[in-house]
Amino acid sequence: MSTAPLPPVVDAATWRRELDALRVREKAATRELDAIAAQRRRLPMVELPEYTLGGADGPVRLADVFDGASQLIVYNHMWSDGNEWQCPGCTGFTSQFTRLDVLDRYYDARFVIVSNGPIEELLAYRERVGNRMQWFSSADSSFGVDMDAPPNAGFGVNVFLRDGDTVYRTWHTEGRGTERLSHLQGLVDLLPYGRQEEWEDSPEGWPQHPTYSQGMGSKEIGALYGAGS
Repeated sequence: MSTAPLPPVVDAATWRRELDALRVREKAATRELDAIAAQRRRLPMVELPEYTLGGADGPVRLADVFDGASQLIVYNHMWSDGNEWQCPGCTGFTSQFTRLDVLDRYYDARFVIVSNGPIEELLAYRERVGNRMQWFSSADSSFGVDMDAPPNAGFGVNVFLRDGDTVYRTWHTEGRGTERLSHLQGLVDLLPYGRQEEWEDSPEGWPQHPTYSQGMGSKEIGALYGAGS
């Protein structure tokens, strides 16, 4: 007999009744997220100065990072110059995005990574961890600071709209605000034991660990997906 903590075992009718009650709250949350998205689409925007970033082929204007698209999502990856392995949270987050061509094909949009490190280090790290997204450097620009992702400290998501050569900032989030973009967190939240982190409201006896102690580190991600895997 298993000694692991288990949810109560009930008959199918009771389970269905409890699921239906939870579904009411889930549907309400979905409608609220729809309303939030509607408000986001009505946000004003701010015109940006002309930034120049570092790319794989040399300097590139922010307007050209769009590569012809009108919309751009940027993940600002936390970075510490010279470190072999960078932020595990950022590394794990960005490792999930491997097939985003649909953004360009159907939504006139791109999703890229920008970080404050030197472009040579960024591209080498990209290969080390097996990342498939395009990376750009803001090391020689105030872009990272201006987008609330300063060197050695910040990460987040910024969204931009381009009209000709003029770029506008339309939305920003950071911290746990980035979680809704994560495939992994959404899947783990469906599991009976959840993320197993100590901040979660879980039944007595459920497995729990210190926050951020679970999951793969950057070195493990590199071993699985990177150039030497």
